[in-house]
Amino acid sequence: MHITDSARLSYHYITESDADFLWELDQDELVMKYINGGKKSSKEDIQNIFIPRVQAFSNFAFGWGLWRVDKLDDGESIGWILVRPFGFFTQHPETDNIELGWRFKQSSWGKGYATEAALTVKEALYEIGVEKFSAIANPDNAASINIMKKLGMSFSHELEYKDKIFDETVVVYTN
Repeated sequence: MHITDSARLSYHYITESDADFLWELDQDELVMKYINGGKKSSKEDIQNIFIPRVQAFSNFAFGWGLWRVDKLDDGESIGWILVRPFGFFTQHPETDNIELGWRFKQSSWGKGYATEAALTVKEALYEIGVEKFSAIANPDNAASINIMKKLGMSFSHELEYKDKIFDETVVVYTN
């Protein structure tokens, strides 16, 4: 799948060669606040846990994986958009319901980049036949919930999200 540049951003499929960028993004405690309570990722965690998890659901043809987001004006990598079947790591993954997620550098917050990127990725997926989208967030993560609403999603339900790494209550928004 290819994602065309949006007004201010370009998109590149993330591979294990992006490990340094993934690590750099996870070094901000505020970026990690609603993911794991603010704990920074080690380089070993990126290589041995994060990248294998991403590789487990990655499928370039379907657009599943992580898409690095770069600013067009200066080329800075500012974040990523996640695309995977909803509940991929649970007992009941939904391949007809695509989960969107995002993680962005704090320096890019409040400028509409995450919304622009998520809308662009959602539209690219829609063009290849995806019709149902969902997103999850910590119930206290107002910024992510706001992005979900801008994506045309509405609150669906709370969920006890549990897999080998995560065990938490999240809110689920769907379109």
